[in-house]
Amino acid sequence: MGITYIEGRVKGPLGEKRVRFLVDSGVTYTVLPEGVWRSIGLKPIREHEFALADGTIIKRKVSECYISLPQGEGYTPVVLGEADDHALLGVVTPRNPRTGLQPVQAYSPAHADVPYVTLKVS
Repeated sequence: MGITYIEGRVKGPLGEKRVRFLVDSGVTYTVLPEGVWRSIGLKPIREHEFALADGTIIKRKVSECYISLPQGEGYTPVVLGEADDHALLGVVTPRNPRTGLQPVQAYSPAHADVPYVTLKVS
């Protein structure tokens, strides 16, 4: 398994921006760096706590935006990242049937009880 990126566009009240997302099956929500979400005019709707890979708990604001991927488009929740956060495509966005990405739940062979998600790009 390698690193996979996907080009997309996000739209908000102030416009649209092209984004190169890292596809990350360990991320629940799609993350937009601060410069991206501010430039398209997104506003926080709510705040959630998120656990990082090292177990650290962080709080981030969440909004919604329209996302266009080569396979489809639709509305999705997004984490309003900080300036140094990277654009990540989380598993909630592909679960939207209009985006065209199909998540397939599987189990890690090393940890049979730990589910993980892989993405099949159609």
